[in-house]
Amino acid sequence: MEGNSLPLAQYLFKRLRQLGVHSVFGVPGDYNLTLLDHVVPSGLNWIGNCNELNAGYAADGYSRLKGVGAVVTTFGVGELSAINAIAGAYAERAPVVHIVGTPTRASQESHARIHHTFNDGDYQRFDSMQEHVTVAQVSLNDHRTATSEMDWALLQCVLHSRPVRIAIPVDMVAVPVPAVKLALEIQKQIPPSIRHPQEEAVLCTILERMYGSRKPMLLVDGEARALNITDEVDQFVRLTGWPTFTSGFGKGLVDETLPNVYGVCTPIHKPFLDSCDLVLVFGPHFSNTNTFNFLLQPRDETSIVLGSSSVQIQKDVFRDLPVKNLIQQLIQRTDVHKVPAHHHDLLHPAIGVRSLPNVTPTDPVTQTAGFWKRLSPFFRPMDIILAETGTPAYGSNDFMLPPQTHVFKPVTWLSIGYMLPAALGASHAQRDLVACDQSSGHSNPRTILFIGDGSFQMTVQELSTIIHQGLNVIVFLINNDGYTIERCIHGRKQAYNDIAPWRYLKAPEFFGANQEESRGQRNANGTWQIRTWADFNSVLQDEELADGKGLRMVEVFMDRLDAPDVLLSLLNAQVRREDAAKM
Repeated sequence: MEGNSLPLAQYLFKRLRQLGVHSVFGVPGDYNLTLLDHVVPSGLNWIGNCNELNAGYAADGYSRLKGVGAVVTTFGVGELSAINAIAGAYAERAPVVHIVGTPTRASQESHARIHHTFNDGDYQRFDSMQEHVTVAQVSLNDHRTATSEMDWALLQCVLHSRPVRIAIPVDMVAVPVPAVKLALEIQKQIPPSIRHPQEEAVLCTILERMYGSRKPMLLVDGEARALNITDEVDQFVRLTGWPTFTSGFGKGLVDETLPNVYGVCTPIHKPFLDSCDLVLVFGPHFSNTNTFNFLLQPRDETSIVLGSSSVQIQKDVFRDLPVKNLIQQLIQRTDVHKVPAHHHDLLHPAIGVRSLPNVTPTDPVTQTAGFWKRLSPFFRPMDIILAETGTPAYGSNDFMLPPQTHVFKPVTWLSIGYMLPAALGASHAQRDLVACDQSSGHSNPRTILFIGDGSFQMTVQELSTIIHQGLNVIVFLINNDGYTIERCIHGRKQAYNDIAPWRYLKAPEFFGANQEESRGQRNANGTWQIRTWADFNSVLQDEELADGKGLRMVEVFMDRLDAPDVLLSLLNAQVRREDAAKM
């Protein structure tokens, strides 16, 4: 236990460590330099990024595996550079603690016109900007209340699984504060669940609907992760044996090797979805991009939706019902003898796995010929898989995953380039988890990123951080000569969807990869190329790619208009519009 006091900065960093944070991301700058002096003494690792936006993305990726992530920026220029990442974390419920080093209290109180400001003496503007993308904000100015304010913000971060902002003036960094409060961890400050008067009626209604249904199904959405209910959902999937789908956001949250789990619910499954008389939804996130433009949002009259603190049964909403406790009660109360069997294999042919088209070794690799599904044997339990906005986000719906695989995909914010720094953060989280659990038996876990060439150009700098940190990351770069997803939406022949051609496989060398470490590999610096199906088979069977360490990079060449089915439907509609305009 600490002595009677410790510096304010160390109080915060030790709180983060209690929450499971072992690595902190960010960029040094005036107003946060002395703050950074306390990171390592507090037992944390400092991960310096190439810019603040990437640092925010990395903290987001870290949080989705470890439960909380943290990023440190300077005041004004630094925090505004990161704000896009913080907004994305807010939209998709990633609990990120954004720590901002601010000017001294004297400067703020005197309205001094100093750098990193608008030169107007107004220091509250950045607070106001951050209010819209964080669930809690504290700007410290009193040592007597500072620890309580920080604890409150961290509690909100955990409770709501959304970002918070903590601003620390330079002159408060080393201010001594009592250490005694560290004995009561943040998780223990979460109010206990109290039985709600409506809980019994809601449970009885759900059970009645379950027992009375004839064609039920389960839909697991991505906010199940933020709600910390994935274990309970897994139990329920096994208990009922009902046909189970995920949304794209929920991909990987359910064991896809179970016989009643069918992966992502896509437009081909709509007839089956509409035929069900009961759809139980866990952790809903009904954005247009997560429901195929609302096509697959379950109808109110057939659905029961379990959200963060409410349950919607048809059009009736019952609030203040903690979902984790409710599902636990539901599992305990369910009589398996009354649960209707749903012979889902016989209900609709769209559920079954579609056969892949035949290909020859010399054929070019294409998404339409099953590129994404054919990747599935490459994956292993405990892999972390990230699919960037664009064709990878849609193509990864076809992955057939082994158990205990983590998948991260963009869902609503869709800021291109996010996944490369997020892979850095997720890989660090993976390393920290292994370090904390030596009995896991996973000494060489992998992070696998799928990213298009356009997105790659947005945040490529973080390859250098991945290399510098010695992280075990495999990058599959889809080189389709520009913004294919945008071409499918609009402007298939327009120059604005073009990008500058890069020699992508030179990137590892440029960013510091050690050539001595890559002897015997197909290309220098741990790189490979795929153009044909023969290349595809050869590269994926290469032991140095599958079992090596450090950064490995595969460039996959595809036609600029080759895309997953859902995007091709947009492209075909565009062509029809163009043809109609010519008439």
